[in-house]
Amino acid sequence: MLKTILVTGGAGFIGGCFVRQMLGKPDCRVITLDKLTYAGIRESIPPDSDRHVFAEGDIGDTTLVAKLLTDYKPYAIVNFAAESHVDRSIDGPREFVETNVLKTFDLLHTTHQWWKELAEAEKARFRFLHVSTDEVYGSADDGSKFTETTPYSPNSPYSASKAASDFFVRAMQHTYGFPTLTTNCSNNYGPYQFPEKLIPLMILNALSGKPLPVYGDGKNIRDWLYVEDHCTAIATVLERGRLGETYNVGGNSERTNLDIVHTICDSLDEISPMEDGSSRRNLIKFVTDRPGHDRRYAIDCSKLTSELGWEPQETLETGMAKTIRWYLDNPEWLAIVQAKHDTSTRLGQGDTPAEKEVAK
Repeated sequence: MLKTILVTGGAGFIGGCFVRQMLGKPDCRVITLDKLTYAGIRESIPPDSDRHVFAEGDIGDTTLVAKLLTDYKPYAIVNFAAESHVDRSIDGPREFVETNVLKTFDLLHTTHQWWKELAEAEKARFRFLHVSTDEVYGSADDGSKFTETTPYSPNSPYSASKAASDFFVRAMQHTYGFPTLTTNCSNNYGPYQFPEKLIPLMILNALSGKPLPVYGDGKNIRDWLYVEDHCTAIATVLERGRLGETYNVGGNSERTNLDIVHTICDSLDEISPMEDGSSRRNLIKFVTDRPGHDRRYAIDCSKLTSELGWEPQETLETGMAKTIRWYLDNPEWLAIVQAKHDTSTRLGQGDTPAEKEVAK
């Protein structure tokens, strides 16, 4: 018998990876719900089949969500649906509040109303897993790492909106007994990532000989998590995590942003040298720092390892090699994305048009 799972935001970067992983399990049927905003790419996930149903729509559409729940009776929901780019939240925070807070509440409420009417065995089996970010913890400037008990201290409109959604998920579990789980992850990278994020943006700009805009001094530190590892962690938490708990997911790979850009430049210089033989590091342009830019994120995922046995399988070196090769080998996917959107610039530099021109 097929196990049915509803994946919201399943045509996005991380959600799409999770959909592909779940469809790799012969006993799993996936219902993918995605609004197909600029970052939702239908071509990133498999076509419809007897084990995959794609529904274009919004998690805030309570009628649609209720119909999907009634028609397909999933044993779990994994919620990836979110506005997730910090730079965009700086330029336009309202959309982040609407999607990440209000519409996430709509999804929770609609699902809770449906869940209440299930038979006791089905209620006990059901899970709602909410995918969140380590950015809700703020900046780890003192050398420490974020644990699941680190107080929330969001510093951007994006992280504030995700913090609010995390609290709603927690409240649904504690107030109503709704069976929830939450994961908070570090910075993801890998195949199919929309090229507004640091790594794919730098890869594509470097290949095209365009400037590589780096915020501030480039010394901001992030823990980098390969997306396939993240999705195996989510699947592990979904199946064996303790209800009501939060699990941090990290890659054990702290690097500065400048280190990442240097790695990309050096790798591409080796794989595909510039015509004039120059180093792509010469393309790096330091631009005005992002407003409120957190200096360091560092995540402790020992709870996930000790309780559930999960560990990342990719190092930054192996993951970056796979990622760079994927972008080189998949020009068709890139053409689809670039035909719809300008992916060559960095956003989130506030009301400073001159600096935006430098980034271009």
